[in-house]
Amino acid sequence: MTRDYASTIASAINCRPQQVAATIALLDDGATVPFIARYRKEATGTLDEVAITAIRDRVGQLRELDKRREAIVKSLDERDLLTDELKAQIDAARTMAVLEDIYLPFRPKRRTRATIAKERGLEPLAELIFTQDNFNPAKEAEKYLDVEKEVTSIEDALSGARDIIAEWINEDTQARARLRDLFSREAMITSKVAPAKEAEGAKYKDYFDWEELLSQCPSHRILAMRRGETESILRLHMMPPEDKALGILDDMFVISANAASRQVIESVRDSYKRLLGPAMETEIRAESRKRADEEAIRVFAENLRELLMTPPLGRKNVLAIDPGLRTGCKVVCLDRQSSILHHGAIFPHLSDAQREDAATEIKALCQKYKINTVAIGNGTAGRETEAFVRELGLPEHIAVEMVSEAGASVYSASETAREELPEYDVTIRGAASIGRRLMDPLAELVKIDPKSIGVGQYQHDVDQTELKSGLDDTVMSCVNAVGVEVNTASKQLLTYVSGLGPQLAQKIIDYRNENGPFKSRAAFRKVPRLGPKAFEQAAGFMRIVDADNPLDRSAVHPESYTVVEAMAVDLGCTLAQLMRDESLQKKINLSRYVTDRVGMPTLEDIRGELAKPGRDPRAEYESFQFDESVKSMDDLKVGMQLPAIVTNVTAFGAFVDIGVHQDGLVHISELADRYVKDPAEIVKVHQRVTVTVLDIDLDRKRIALSMRQANKS
Repeated sequence: MTRDYASTIASAINCRPQQVAATIALLDDGATVPFIARYRKEATGTLDEVAITAIRDRVGQLRELDKRREAIVKSLDERDLLTDELKAQIDAARTMAVLEDIYLPFRPKRRTRATIAKERGLEPLAELIFTQDNFNPAKEAEKYLDVEKEVTSIEDALSGARDIIAEWINEDTQARARLRDLFSREAMITSKVAPAKEAEGAKYKDYFDWEELLSQCPSHRILAMRRGETESILRLHMMPPEDKALGILDDMFVISANAASRQVIESVRDSYKRLLGPAMETEIRAESRKRADEEAIRVFAENLRELLMTPPLGRKNVLAIDPGLRTGCKVVCLDRQSSILHHGAIFPHLSDAQREDAATEIKALCQKYKINTVAIGNGTAGRETEAFVRELGLPEHIAVEMVSEAGASVYSASETAREELPEYDVTIRGAASIGRRLMDPLAELVKIDPKSIGVGQYQHDVDQTELKSGLDDTVMSCVNAVGVEVNTASKQLLTYVSGLGPQLAQKIIDYRNENGPFKSRAAFRKVPRLGPKAFEQAAGFMRIVDADNPLDRSAVHPESYTVVEAMAVDLGCTLAQLMRDESLQKKINLSRYVTDRVGMPTLEDIRGELAKPGRDPRAEYESFQFDESVKSMDDLKVGMQLPAIVTNVTAFGAFVDIGVHQDGLVHISELADRYVKDPAEIVKVHQRVTVTVLDIDLDRKRIALSMRQANKS
């Protein structure tokens, strides 16, 4: 079956079947996507993570299809309904919808109007009418009158026959295929406000009387209307023009123009309105939701990736402040390893005396703990606290940075935070998280449920299983792309390392606590339950910064150490010399080291890693400052040009932080001086941009912004 899967998938993603087959074999053997993409390039023909993920997902779908196919064949066989022709049709089905269409006439049914009519002996009459020969249906119906069978009138007999014909039409595979195509191309999504719900559903006002072609309706509108329907504010329908649907069915089933044909025409209309139409609408609803969910999850995952890959400040001494007004600002001092050295509170916003005390406190802490950077949360009183700190006249080497608090409160009250910082209350944990996410956003944000970080769109409306899978893929990809320093990594960070998971991550933490820091990658093998397969998957992504073997600090996999050692021997130098001497690296003739298992892609990666061992793929950190004259929406004026940070990218535009506690929206039409199909073409989460204020709505707390050059002149 794998060969069939390989050919099918290869044609869909434009690669060779051998690449797909090798990837499926690796996945089936327990390999993760990051591991395959990084360390099995020879086997896959250098497929990237996107292609490998597509293969993984598609082979899963195909296996589900085959599982259903086998269940249907078994059911038919047990009931002596399986024929060679039917088996061939089932084997040829390439989608779940087609497979279910084939099975529909044979599916065990609850009692329907058609089955009741058959019980009353009306099937022969239905068969005769369906021929549409030239006869009198009413006269023929008289033969089927039977009081005991509750067929007491000619209309009873004809109605029962029409019910049987309607079900035949509904179960016709060609009719379903043609209508499915019509729904796919021409279904309109129609939204109407439910009776007496206008006031209650004001936020859905745009959709009180809405209609557009479903195939062109963007995901955010579908999700918005579906939410309105779930809340009983809106009523949705997804149907094509009825005359076109009936035209298709008439063309298929009405073959004459006589009295019998008129009975068939009635059956066609009944079948469409009662059976086929609702069935196709249910399908198209599911398909549209799947499409909308996939797009929303894709946008969410892209935003999450950009956020996780935000440039880190790095190992610096940080003073972190969680701002507040009445309750004061919580202050935490962190060392280069992000351990808490001091915690306390200051009250710079209540009185002049307390402000002076706070100033003295901050200056003393900066001096005592040799602070490099002050990190200030961007929540309530964030800009006021930033202004206070900037006015202190701190030494020039101390930077002041605003940090997003999104998710910090979720983390501070979480079990993870209680495990990490059991001796501190939620306020201190929150301040520590603000400082740590500046030092290393990835290491800190993996501790928070991605749905709480605030970069998604309708994340509570989409399929939660698919959402979790997509976001977990993204987090794993980012963690393994950056690599993990195993002696300082949290359990949450280690959990996402290829081949580990929460249980092995905890085993590593326990071993580290009991035996001290790991000195080499070889020591990973001593961790209980971390077997050869987990070691193979994880070792290349875990670093030991101060290891004796310089390769343990790099992304070179232990399975390739002998190759690098051979290079050093051939060049007459040590590993350490080879990894710090560019001239030696240039002398390496990679072709000498090609074997059956190690090819040029791996060797090229090794040479790149020797040049920059353990390099962080994230960009260098750059300081950012909001406009000092703008601290609230009251300070905004139309036409202002302001520095901003993108906080969320959606299908309809981008939300940006301009430092006023309320994100503004750059609508997709205002992102550039040209047509923009996808906002992600122009902006990414955490990107620094310059925006122009177009409109300020203080009552609704809405800010309209532009990035178009035309609005900046």
